[in-house]
Amino acid sequence: MNGLVRRSFLAFGAAGFAAPTAFAQTRAEWAAIGQYGDKAAPVTVFEKDGALHIDGAGHASARLTATGRGRYAIAGGGELVLEPGAVQLNGTRLAFHDFGAETEAAIHAGVRADPEALRRQALAATPPVETGDFLPADLVDLTTVDPRIKLDIRYAGSNNFMGIPLYERAGAYLQRPAAEALKQAQAALAAQGYGLLIHDAYRPWFVTWMFWEATPPDARMFVANPAKGSRHNRGCAVDLTLYDLKTGRVVEMPSRYDEFSGRAHADFVGGTTKQRALRAVLREAMTAQGFEVYAEEWWHFDFKDWRRYAIGTKTFTALGGGK
Repeated sequence: MNGLVRRSFLAFGAAGFAAPTAFAQTRAEWAAIGQYGDKAAPVTVFEKDGALHIDGAGHASARLTATGRGRYAIAGGGELVLEPGAVQLNGTRLAFHDFGAETEAAIHAGVRADPEALRRQALAATPPVETGDFLPADLVDLTTVDPRIKLDIRYAGSNNFMGIPLYERAGAYLQRPAAEALKQAQAALAAQGYGLLIHDAYRPWFVTWMFWEATPPDARMFVANPAKGSRHNRGCAVDLTLYDLKTGRVVEMPSRYDEFSGRAHADFVGGTTKQRALRAVLREAMTAQGFEVYAEEWWHFDFKDWRRYAIGTKTFTALGGGK
């Protein structure tokens, strides 16, 4: 079981959420939270109301009741048995999978073959020709919007699904109306004790080209088609999460940032009660200010006026300044 899931359970218990007596299970049982079986139709084990539940293989958020020695009766019929690195569902063994990590490893292997060649091809590629009466670009540095908005720009380093730096420096920009809306979202979240942590905002078109070329076809719902351009390219999309204003700690969500798996979906049923509640806090604050969540990614929000801006090609070097 990966560390994210294991830490998620511990965070849930420490948060003081009310839970029934059934919550007093062993750590090994709660560490079973995750996904099993086939990537196309996984079985998800998750926590809800202080108890384990299962979703998939004909079960819809069915509660699990412990019957002893890692065995559980499934509400509605059937049995689940916990094993190291697997579960048995009605006698069929299903191995644990971190589908996102598996996809990321495949992308890393492909990119490492010749990252500079990929970058050269991207910079030489031609963005799609657009027609329309677009507003002039007016990108705002998000570090100037509100001091509580912090940056963790993954594409400025190698801690990202590509495994290489893509931006020349860490920076985050949005078109001015979107930046003002983000400021309002931060104000509302601060009243609840949270700050915004930005992973990405404006993205040059050539990077979108690199993403598309490097991503396997079965995972391309997580990246934009460069033939159409990304809302990130238009300066009207932002990838972000929450951090605790008192401690500075980043909160835990149902998946990692940029995880290419069903756990990233905005309405994924899995994870823990606390993770899903925090995801809802972020979503409610953003949608109240004119942003819309991207269905496949809980962290990605598009500003309502994105259609009014053209695809941007400026690199971070060309943008200049910033922090």
